Amino acid sequence: MKRVVAAVIIMSTVISATAEAREFEPTAGADTTITGRGFGHGRGMSQYGAQGAAIAGKSAKEILDFYYPGTTVGKATGRVRIRISADTTDGVRVAAVNNLRIRDLARDRLYTLPKASTRNQWSIDPHGEHGTKVSSYNTKTRQWTLWKKFSSMTQFEGATLTSLILPSGAVRRYRGGLRAIDAPGKHLDTVNVVSLEHYLRGVVPREALSSWRPAALQAQAVAARTYSVFHRNRSARRAYDLCDTIACQVYGGYNDEKNSTNAAITATAGQVRLYKGKPIIAEFSSSNGGATAAGQVPYQVMKLDSWDAYPGNGNPNVTWTVTRKTAAIQAAFDVGTIRTLRVIRRTGVGPIGGRAARVEAVGSKGRRELSADQLRGRLHLKSAWIVFPVVPLDMPSLPVAPVGR
Repeated sequence: MKRVVAAVIIMSTVISATAEAREFEPTAGADTTITGRGFGHGRGMSQYGAQGAAIAGKSAKEILDFYYPGTTVGKATGRVRIRISADTTDGVRVAAVNNLRIRDLARDRLYTLPKASTRNQWSIDPHGEHGTKVSSYNTKTRQWTLWKKFSSMTQFEGATLTSLILPSGAVRRYRGGLRAIDAPGKHLDTVNVVSLEHYLRGVVPREALSSWRPAALQAQAVAARTYSVFHRNRSARRAYDLCDTIACQVYGGYNDEKNSTNAAITATAGQVRLYKGKPIIAEFSSSNGGATAAGQVPYQVMKLDSWDAYPGNGNPNVTWTVTRKTAAIQAAFDVGTIRTLRVIRRTGVGPIGGRAARVEAVGSKGRRELSADQLRGRLHLKSAWIVFPVVPLDMPSLPVAPVGR
């Protein structure tokens, strides 16, 4: 999911609602200006739109009803397992605290670790083919000492907060347990096993602005909780449910908790959105540019959204402008020297004819079409709602052969 990111954005090109093809003739090494709308895929909830709706006096329920039409309110509890991507060490290293315990996951047996005293750190490291070993670090002797070996994976738990020591030396605190999971080679990945509600405390302030209106933060809490449960229900055979990056939901653990977002989570405790009795894939993005995007499920529909640019919501992503090198655009299409570049189909909903659906490039080696989403990925654009500059071509039209789709 995309988290809210500020940007400097002004739209400079306006075209008719039919959004017919626009062309440009780049010169070698020249920059090409691309304007666009929104930030993210546009499916489900616009985060800035939720803030706009809250400013307009809408409740969290009204916001969720608009962005996830046809869904109902449900409840969910339990734990989630989050892979901590920043921990790239071979094991799991934590700061020593009293009441810290080790759980043998294969036998479900719990061991209490010795008191902190001079044992500054504890570490779970690989042992044998699929086992672990637990060692302590003494600050006086500056030595690691083996404490116990296990033939299975293990996890730290018991402390109210556990401080994970990252490869850089930075410390990040987490609620719940910190689990070592088997990874390819002599390596262990780190997974935070935490209650759903405590997990959200580290998600909502990273996915929304903590200064937003309560209704917007509550809508974000419900969307994030629902998204988590949806993926948890599909990950039973995996060692973790979600990652902690924008590929899933951004999660920072205890360090990122805020009073306003904690209050929003408490106000919506356990609440999720359901479709036909099951948790939905409650996608959201920073800004939809003025219209939601259709998806593969009935509650992801395409319609105008006046809240995305509602006065006072501070949305910097309603419109934006970027430049890309000609070489980057030519590499995206692989048709040689590009003669024309145009949007050949749009969705038809929203300003400038809606999001781009298909883009065509004609070059010295032929012609190729890409989906706007493909082009967005290759050129690292904020969204697929794009417009190319209008520049007349001063060259004869030449027949070219298609080189692929």
